[in-house]
Amino acid sequence: MPLNRREFMRIMGVAGAAGMLPGSVFAMRKSPSDLYETPKFGNVRLLHFTDSHAQLLPVYFREPNVNLGIGPAFGKAPHLVGTRLLEHFGVPTGGVEAHALTYLDFEKGARKYGSVGGFAHLATLVKRARAEFGPEKTLLLDGGDTWQGSGTAYWTRGQDMVEACNLLGVDVMTGHWEFTYLQKEVIDNVNAFKGDYVCQNVKVKDDVMFDYEFEDFDGFNEDTGHAFKPYTMRSLGAVRVAIIGQAFPYTPIANPQRFIPDWTFGINDDDMQALVNQIRQQEKPDAVVVISHNGMDVDLKMASVVSGIDAVFGGHTHDGMPGAIEVANAGGKTLVTNAGSNGKFLGVMDMDIRGGKVRGYRYKLLPVFSNMLDPDPEMAAYIEKVRAPYLDKLTEELGTAEEVMFRRGNFNGTFDQLICDALRVQGDADVSLSPGFRWGTTVLPGEPITMENVLDQTCMTYPETYVREMTGEQIKVILEDVGDNLFNEDPYYQQGGDMVRVGGLDYVCEPAQTIGNRISDMTLDDGRKVEPNKTYKVAGWATVGSKSPGEPVWEVVADYLRDRKSARLDKINTPKLKNVKGNPGISKYPRMS
Repeated sequence: MPLNRREFMRIMGVAGAAGMLPGSVFAMRKSPSDLYETPKFGNVRLLHFTDSHAQLLPVYFREPNVNLGIGPAFGKAPHLVGTRLLEHFGVPTGGVEAHALTYLDFEKGARKYGSVGGFAHLATLVKRARAEFGPEKTLLLDGGDTWQGSGTAYWTRGQDMVEACNLLGVDVMTGHWEFTYLQKEVIDNVNAFKGDYVCQNVKVKDDVMFDYEFEDFDGFNEDTGHAFKPYTMRSLGAVRVAIIGQAFPYTPIANPQRFIPDWTFGINDDDMQALVNQIRQQEKPDAVVVISHNGMDVDLKMASVVSGIDAVFGGHTHDGMPGAIEVANAGGKTLVTNAGSNGKFLGVMDMDIRGGKVRGYRYKLLPVFSNMLDPDPEMAAYIEKVRAPYLDKLTEELGTAEEVMFRRGNFNGTFDQLICDALRVQGDADVSLSPGFRWGTTVLPGEPITMENVLDQTCMTYPETYVREMTGEQIKVILEDVGDNLFNEDPYYQQGGDMVRVGGLDYVCEPAQTIGNRISDMTLDDGRKVEPNKTYKVAGWATVGSKSPGEPVWEVVADYLRDRKSARLDKINTPKLKNVKGNPGISKYPRMS
């Protein structure tokens, strides 16, 4: 049985009395007997969560055993997994922290410590962190990917999450999957959100500027072209902090531009530098921070080329980093953090800001264990209310998990394989393709797979499936293109997802190669070599261009499970990897050299 909060506190108290607690608990230099104790430091507290993907209830979430760093990223955070991650940040193995941060002994740890996240439990932790430091000196930042990822978010067009964020007290946020609703729905949600929605890198296209539908929207600036506020100023006691927003720069490429035809995106680091300079000169803030959805590698590069930013609170790549990375630049240094996903973590950064400068900081990454935090009553009541109309559909049991069903990892996951198997069988196809999204929760062996679990993996606004003919060369081009998005040595050419998942197909991948040269030896499950000029039947979903003709992918997967009553996987199409041995971003991988 999972530990409850009282049992956990007793064990931690005994360990503390015996001198057994680590000197660093999620990068703290103290040894509190309470995992959630956050000793005050300085005069400003910034709280941060990101990529919750609309998970209102507690979930399980297995961290990756493959997160490869290639070229300059080799051996550096966030491209560390398992014991190498723990060693890098000084976190002991075998305890609650190791379970939260890694895949190690995941099933055992999950059954011992219980589920993570849940907005009611997160709300309790946020309120505690605010109260202990002083609400007037605390801000809550949301890195985005909050209004998408569940059945209720899809059916309410994100409105359930907007109100949840309001109840949580989010002060400032930016976005990514928020932009996968229609433009008007995005604007309506931002209007309903009580905090500041900031995006310095989202602008209105020049050719629609004079006939722009949302010219009365409060965030639109006709002079600068910004579709949303680029930044906001907040006073925290005597300290003035500027918070700049950086939305996901590749939104119209990675997601359908047809939903948001009037807006442009981009990294825009020159614009970022100009904005930082402007804020520093005109607003005279004591600190400048960025709430970002770039992905951690992009944040690290941006922090090295843009000066004047004190800290970047990042998201998108779902990296739970227990320490802040200090990045040198022309102006001194910038702190870069990333707070995981699915509501699993709350980042807490305390800053000592005096004389217009950050003199010191302390950072903790707090895991949100639902068994160790009482649910906030107001949030719990709201969640129950907003889910009530959909409970019958959400709780339908489709089949049983035969092993840990997870997604996260550079190349494949068991839940991804289930989706690929369903697509291939239901579509009578040779090969199936499924996007390498990093969102999606985990189901433990022996547990029922519900419709809600399937929706957690697939629920988005372009879920339609397809079955079409492709040549072997076209399949290779897709794999090469996605591989370059993942493993290009220049972070500015990375889009932050994982490799496209495949069903019915094996191949060899050499991540450190260049585009066009990473993928080889493609072979179907029946042993046939994939030939460049031969045609194959391919099933897939989530087309970014035009809408596909098939039914939503969750219906395909649900029907597949209803027929079989079990999620038993006969084979996982895991590619063979070349020249990755010794890379600290891979562990327990079955096929590599």
